[in-house]
Amino acid sequence: MVNFRLLRHLWLFQAVAEERHFGRAAQRLGMSQPPLTEQIKALEQSLGAALFVRDRRGVRLTAAGAAILPAVGKFVEQAGRLELAVREAVAGRTGTLTIGAINAALVEDIPPLVAALRTAHPGLTVAITEIDSVEAVPALEAGDIDLAFARLEGVLGPTIQSRPVAQDRLAVVLPKEHRLTAMAEVPLTLLAQEDFAMFARRSSPVYFDRVLAACRAGGFSPRILHEVRSVTSQIAFVGCGQGIALVPSRAEKLAPSSVVFRPLEERVEIVATALVWSTAHHNPLIDAVLELIGRDITGSL
Repeated sequence: MVNFRLLRHLWLFQAVAEERHFGRAAQRLGMSQPPLTEQIKALEQSLGAALFVRDRRGVRLTAAGAAILPAVGKFVEQAGRLELAVREAVAGRTGTLTIGAINAALVEDIPPLVAALRTAHPGLTVAITEIDSVEAVPALEAGDIDLAFARLEGVLGPTIQSRPVAQDRLAVVLPKEHRLTAMAEVPLTLLAQEDFAMFARRSSPVYFDRVLAACRAGGFSPRILHEVRSVTSQIAFVGCGQGIALVPSRAEKLAPSSVVFRPLEERVEIVATALVWSTAHHNPLIDAVLELIGRDITGSL
């Protein structure tokens, strides 16, 4: 158990040793001289040795006092660092923040956020794990992660809160030689006979249902040739000649030269990424993330 009384006595001893005067030391410490004198006497009694020789000009260290002063200085410095570390951790400026993120967020949202966090909180450790959107809420409820970046919206649970990070609109990804690349905007109705590389519903039900609803609004149900786990996989499959895909338009920067992005003629809005957290397992570092995103200091967030 930490002896806080001894810690304080050593701190007072260091001040008197540096000032060589009880009055000046008391003024520096913001206390009156009598209690300072009494606590130094208590320290001397507990150690069984006189630490100061007192005279009218002030005080000077005894041999015992001079012997322990270097060690006391290091000890007090370490105690100060410990106190600062505790304050920083309580304030959410140090510690560990565990983030679960979908593939697209790992590319788009996480890098600028981590850079901003490390600038604002140099002592922070950020641990990142890849998840599917459907895994976000269970992982938050279990306390396995502190934050999630996923394609989620609406009511997610009594202890789950979310905030959209990136709003986007759907675009169609086409093989480079596809006939529809000649169009500036592609109507959904022209996609009715195409094969699709589709985001699997089990990975992101909200996203899948939004894309399916858009297709049905265009008068058809998509013919799904491949179900994949990520937007990057959708784009890759299109590049391999395995159908077309509907994806967030901001994913265009991930596209290889083998595919072409075209906006849909219909404007279909989606939540590309939402920040999700649990109020039941609150980490004070979450507030730091919310503040950064609220200030939009990273540009893309």
